[in-house]
Formats: sequence, C-alpha cells, structure tokens
Amino acid sequence: MTTAASPSRVELDYTGSERLTMNMGPQHPSAHGVFRAILTLEGEQVVGVDAVIGYLHRCHEKLAETLTYAQYPSIASKTDYVAAMTSEFAYVRAAEMIGKIEVPKRAQYLRVIAAELQRVASHLLWLGTWCLDMGGALGGGATIFLYCIRERELVLDLFESLVGARLLYGFYQVGGVRYDIPSGWVEKCRETVDLMDRRIDEYQRMLEENPFFLVRTQGVGVISRELAQEVGISGPLVRGSGVNYDIRRTDPYSSYEDFDFRVPVETGGDCHARYRVRMVEFRESLNIVRQALDRLPEGPISSRPGLKSVAQIRIPKGEAYARVEGARGEVGCYLIADGSAKPYRMKWRGASFSNLAVLPHIIPGHKVADVVAIMGSVDPVFGEVDR
Repeated sequence: MTTAASPSRVELDYTGSERLTMNMGPQHPSAHGVFRAILTLEGEQVVGVDAVIGYLHRCHEKLAETLTYAQYPSIASKTDYVAAMTSEFAYVRAAEMIGKIEVPKRAQYLRVIAAELQRVASHLLWLGTWCLDMGGALGGGATIFLYCIRERELVLDLFESLVGARLLYGFYQVGGVRYDIPSGWVEKCRETVDLMDRRIDEYQRMLEENPFFLVRTQGVGVISRELAQEVGISGPLVRGSGVNYDIRRTDPYSSYEDFDFRVPVETGGDCHARYRVRMVEFRESLNIVRQALDRLPEGPISSRPGLKSVAQIRIPKGEAYARVEGARGEVGCYLIADGSAKPYRMKWRGASFSNLAVLPHIIPGHKVADVVAIMGSVDPVFGEVDR
C-alpha cells in the first residue's frame, strides 16, 4: 500500500502541465482511521478525487441475523461508535414498528435524553478533532481539542452512571430502555448541561475571532442546495446548504413533538456553514434535555416484563424501515422479521456512508490542505460506512 503522502503516478495532461496522483489515507491522521482518498493534483490544487472505502468491514448486517432482538442493540452500538445510542435507537424502533409494540412515556423521554446527550458528545468529538486536523495554523487547534474532550468526559460520566459504560451502551431495548435513572442523576445532568452552555460560548469566541479559522472554513467545500438534494446527504450537511430537514421535526418519534426546539439552517453550504449548524445544535440538544428532565413522567421504563431468556422477545412476521436523526444525519434500519427471536434480514442506512458521496463533487478546485478541512466538516465515522 502506498504511504499517506507518497506519489504513485506522474503524468502529463493534454495542456502539458504535470499531474500527480497521490494517496491521502487510509493511514493519514485526518482520514478518520480508514478512509482513502486518491487525489489527482496539479501542483497543490486537487483536480480529481477517487474515494475508496471498505477497510473496516465487520459484517454487522449479517451478524444481526445470528443474534436475538435482546442481544443485538449492544452490537448496533459498534456501527457509529461515536454516537452509539443513535444506532441502538434505530434498531429497536424498527422491531417495535413491526411488532406494534408500545413504548411507555417515561421510556420515550429517557430515550430522548440519552439521544440528545449523545449528539452533544458526538459534536464535541467532531469539533475537537476537526480543529486538531486543521492544525497549528489555527493557533489553538490543540487547545480546542483538549477543551472539547474535557467536556465530553462529563457527558460520558453521565452515561457511565446510567448504564455502566462510556462508549458502547445497550441502553435501548425493544419496548423501552434497560435502566432507569439512578438517584442524583437528574441534578448532575442539569449541572453538566448548564456548564456546557457556557463552554460553547467560549469555543465560539476562540474560533470566530480567529482569522485563520475563518480563512480555512469560509467559502471552502461549498455544497449547493441542488447538489445536497441530488446526492442525498442529510443532517448538518443538508441543513448547512439551506434545506430545512430534520427527522425529529418532519417525522417525530419518541415524543419529540412534545419538545420546543429550533432546527438550524444556514445557506452558505461551506465548511463554516456546517460548523454554524452544529454549534446551534449543541444548544438545542441541551435545551431538549432540560425540557425532558422538567417533564419526565412517572411510570414503567418498558412495556414488557424483564427477560428470563435472550430469546424471549419474538417479533411477528413483517418488515419496517425506522429512521432517527443522528449526529451525522439520517440513520435508518430496515428490518425483516420471520416470527422467530432473531431478524431474518437487516439493512443499515448509515448517514456517514451517504454523506461521503458528496466529497468528489466539492473537493476538486481546492488545495491539498483544504481536503482536511472539507473531510472533517463532513464528520464521517467509518464504523457505519463500511459496517
């Protein structure tokens, strides 16, 4: 395999200028682990991109056919491991739609709280690593990274006290959630949410008063509204291109219709617009958590009794597609049930996979250094790209 920055071919095009074909990734630090971009360059300018995926296959969809409905949520966490709660949410919703299983109101609110805290934790990791990827030119990229990781730890502390884990959870279960909130958790959550609000102000001052950050993001990697809709991107990417689309608002689930929140939309379509969307989403997620805590109903956390066997949950024959609004966009699970304790077939719709399709359209015409900023603004997680 060619190294991250070594040339693999040099050729002359019809104009006589020299073109260089170069690998960026899969081991490049900003390639999100296993993404390989084959760049065609004229000097420092990118004139062509071939996006190569497939280095992280773990057979999630086939594995789902061998695990019961009680077992798989913990495996679903490992698709988008940066926002594990979201993947679990889509899976259990699909099973509940087929089985027409009602979820108690308290469980619905607990699901929303977990999903929005997960969105905050995911955006924190995105912002910190994105600034770190863009490097020392920001004059504070490493500082923002350390600040974001510091705050993310507080959210992970909440998850640990709720489910006993910090990365992969298994919190969502068919019919409800696995655990109720422990004593003192609500107060700790409120403290964390209030602190996060203040820290987001600090992040924005550091970045938006930094001319290097503005130069690296404004007018870079523009996705037009038409391109966004044609390619089928979702989440902060499509909202950053002027499309007001959020599944929590257009197709509410788990009582999202009970909460008052704003869907941020920017029209610039560039890296800066996608950054602005996510910064507003930070605050809106915190606002939703506050509302859910204030209105948290009493009652059971599951519509079914405790399991005595992992094969106890059986879903009648049928099929359904369930979707949720994840940190990167639409996460969907298409499930076919055959009446047994295990799914017959499952197909995953990862937001990162669909969003990556836009890169060959927006990278050409930019410099090599801009590739890092553009790729980071898309925020792919390759567990749900390769699956």
